[in-house]
Amino acid sequence: MRIGMDAMGGDLAPREIVRGVQAGLRFLTETDEVVLYGVQEAVEPLCQEIGLSDPRVSIHHCPDVIGMHDLPVEALRQKRNASIVQLAVDAARDCLDVLISAGNTGAFAAACQLKIGALEGVSRPGIAVVMPTFSGPVLICDVGANVAPKPHHLYEYARMCVCYARMILHVPEPRIGLISIGEEAAKGNPLVKEAGAIVRRDSSLRFVGNVEGRDIFGGQCDIAICDGFVGNVILKLTEGLAEGLFKTIIQEIKEESLDLVPRFQPIVDRIWSRHDFAEYGGAPLLGIRKVVIICHGRSDQRAIANAIRVAGEQMRHNLVAALAEEFSRRPEYVS
Repeated sequence: MRIGMDAMGGDLAPREIVRGVQAGLRFLTETDEVVLYGVQEAVEPLCQEIGLSDPRVSIHHCPDVIGMHDLPVEALRQKRNASIVQLAVDAARDCLDVLISAGNTGAFAAACQLKIGALEGVSRPGIAVVMPTFSGPVLICDVGANVAPKPHHLYEYARMCVCYARMILHVPEPRIGLISIGEEAAKGNPLVKEAGAIVRRDSSLRFVGNVEGRDIFGGQCDIAICDGFVGNVILKLTEGLAEGLFKTIIQEIKEESLDLVPRFQPIVDRIWSRHDFAEYGGAPLLGIRKVVIICHGRSDQRAIANAIRVAGEQMRHNLVAALAEEFSRRPEYVS
């Protein structure tokens, strides 16, 4: 397995990316490789500073950097020697099996679609995020790759997520819900209504119908499908709510009695570890011909190391091949 890592992507790059690669080497075999794509003058001294001299790690010099605020399409045109672009180019040449970046999500997703391409039968790749809940993990797709999808795109997300849930999350018969403003089939905008009709026609899918936002955390489904705009809002709202809630709990404990903090801190830490995005490493961009992991912009070394772990799991389970096989059959909604 050869992993291409965007060393310049993310708020904490390149230091935390390089440290994350060092920490993530424990998840790799002796024959695996990691290539750090970035400005050599910035990456190489960091490797020397932290003692990263493993022969499995190399540097691919990329003089350009696509920033978090750059417009994706313009950035891809103007910065062709950026790490994000060169990752996708080398993957298209079969020089890489895995691509990982915590950088500009729009630019990274666009580069993967334009340079590598989608699997045959997949119209639009989607970003899937594992949302930890009390009832178990829920896979949400899409969370930002496609903010204006068509109904059949949501159907494709459902099919891809079923493969992912079975192979990676070990959910044998995942239940699919379509995020809407009410559980009744008549509720929702035209996109939701038409997508629901398409998914419902595929008897191979365990479709439970429309689900509301609260149902994601109530155990109503294992997969929640939506457009990228709605999904991204859900993701960011949940992150902010979780962080704010845990801060409030700790503050209330401190105000009640400082003596309580040592007793409750381990419990809070255990709960937080199950809801911390860093534990999940990153989100797969499903539907691309390679394993693509999109990391949070604030990813630290732990998140990057876990992204390497997650990528290894997908490679071992041959997820891309399984998705290709799934989409080799004729969709039921057009039969």
